[in-house]
Amino acid sequence: MNTEKNISDKKKTGGFLGWVERVGNKIPHPFILFLWLIVIVWAASLICALAGVSVKNPVDGKIVAVKSLLSAEGIRYMLESMIKNFTGFAPLGLVLTMTLGIGLAEHVGFISALMKDTILGASPKVVTFAVMLIGICGNIASDAAIVIVPAIAAAIFASMGRHPLAGIAIGYASTTAGFSANLFIAGTDALLAGITTEAIHIVDKNASVTPVCNWYFMAASTFILAIVGTLITEKIIEPRLGTYHGKKEITNDEITPEEKRGLKKAGIGALIYTAIIVGILIPKNSFLRNPKTHSLIPSPFLNSIIPLLLILFIIVSCIYGKEVGKIQKAADVPKYMTLAIKDMASYIVLVFVIGQFIAYFNWSNLGYVIAVNGANALKSANLTGIPLFILFILLVAFINLFIGSGSAKWSLLAPIFVPMFAMLGYNPALTQMLYRIGDSTTNIISPLFPYFPIIIGLANEYDEDAGVGTILSLMIPYTLIMLATWIVFAMIWFGIGLPLGPGAPIR
Repeated sequence: MNTEKNISDKKKTGGFLGWVERVGNKIPHPFILFLWLIVIVWAASLICALAGVSVKNPVDGKIVAVKSLLSAEGIRYMLESMIKNFTGFAPLGLVLTMTLGIGLAEHVGFISALMKDTILGASPKVVTFAVMLIGICGNIASDAAIVIVPAIAAAIFASMGRHPLAGIAIGYASTTAGFSANLFIAGTDALLAGITTEAIHIVDKNASVTPVCNWYFMAASTFILAIVGTLITEKIIEPRLGTYHGKKEITNDEITPEEKRGLKKAGIGALIYTAIIVGILIPKNSFLRNPKTHSLIPSPFLNSIIPLLLILFIIVSCIYGKEVGKIQKAADVPKYMTLAIKDMASYIVLVFVIGQFIAYFNWSNLGYVIAVNGANALKSANLTGIPLFILFILLVAFINLFIGSGSAKWSLLAPIFVPMFAMLGYNPALTQMLYRIGDSTTNIISPLFPYFPIIIGLANEYDEDAGVGTILSLMIPYTLIMLATWIVFAMIWFGIGLPLGPGAPIR
C-alpha cells in the first residue's frame, strides 16, 4: 500500500462541495483564524458600544448593552480572565480525559482488535446505520459522545477498508446534528423542560413541562435521522471521498489467537465493572442517584459519565494489553497515555485562543444582541402555523452558528417564544420541540462550535491536508438534508396532530 499519499485517489473536487472545500482550506490555520476573529470582535464591540447598541432582556426587562473590549474595563477583563478562559474552557477537560482512555485503548491495540473481531464481514449498510443510530443516542452521555463516536467510527471504517474521513463525518453528524433526538430520556430533556416551564409561567403560573414532553417525536426522529444519515454517507460522502490512500496505515489482518483471548478477558472485565455500577445504581438511595428525586435523570451518575467511561477504558485496555504483551509493567500504562496526550498537543494550543474568543464574544454581549434582535424580528412578523414554525426553526439554526450552548440559547429564546406560541394556542412542548430541531443541525458547520477543532485534528490523523474547508464540505450535506428532513417530518407530525410525548398534545 502506498502510505505516502495523503489524499483519496478518486476524490471528487468539483461542484459546490468541491468549491467549499477549496475556498475553506484557503482559510488560515484555525489558530490564526481565531486570532482574526478576536480582532473582529474587538472592533465590532467598540463600534457597537460607541453607537449605543442595546436590547431589552426578555426575562426581566433590563437593558443589555454591547460592551467594548477595547475600553479600560474590557482590557482589564481580558488580562484578568486569560488563564481562566483557557483552563476553564468546558470541552478541554472532557477531551483530555477521554483521550487518556481512548488513547490507551488504541495504543495497546484493543480498539483495532475489537473492530476486526466484531465489524469485519458485516454489511457496510448495517455498520453505517448502527454508527448513526448509536451516535444519535449518544447524547445520553452528553458531549462525551462527540469525542468518542467520531474517533471510533473512523477506526471502524478504516478497518473495513472504507474511508476513515467518512467515519469521522457520520460520527460527528450523528452526535451533533442529531443531538436532540434519542430513544431514551436524557439530561437534555430535563434541562430544557425546566427552562420551558419557567418561560410558560410568564403567562400561566400553573403550567408545567415534563422531561418526557417531546419523547414520542424525538424517538421517532431518531430512526428517521439514522436512515437519512446512512443515505447521505453512502450516496454522497463516500463516493465523493473515493478510495483512501493516506498516511495512517490501515490493516485488515485476521485477528490472532492472542488478540482473541485478550478481547475475551477484557470483555469479562467490562461486564464485571458494568455489573458493579448497575448494582450501585439499583438501590433507591444510591449515592449515584439524584439525592432529591432518586431518579437517574438528572443524577450524579450522568454527571460522572466521563470518569466512569475513563475507568472502563483503562480496565479493558490493561487486561487486553497484558494478555497480548503490550503492557508488561505498570509504567507502560502512563507511557501510552502520554503518547495519547502528545497527539493532542496541537488541540491544546488551539484551545487557548478559542477559549479567549468565546469568552470575549460572550462578555461583549454581541451574541445576545444578535439573538434578541432576530427573535424580535420574527415575533413582529405576525405569522402563524407552519410558516411561523419553519421560520422559528431557521432562526434558531442561524443563532446556533454564533451561540453553541443549547441551554444558553433556550434561556434567551424561551421567554420570548414560549409565551408567544402559547397565546396562539400551542403547547409549550411544541415550541421546545421546534427549538431542538434548529439547535442541533447547524452545530457541525460552525467553526465556532467548541468541538469543531477536535474534528479537524482527528481528520489530520488520516489526511494531513484536511482543514476547515474539508470538514465543511463533508458536513454541509448532513446539515442541509437533515434539517430539511426534520422540518418536513415535524410538519407532517403537526398536520396529523400526534402528541409530542406523554400528556403533551400539540395544542
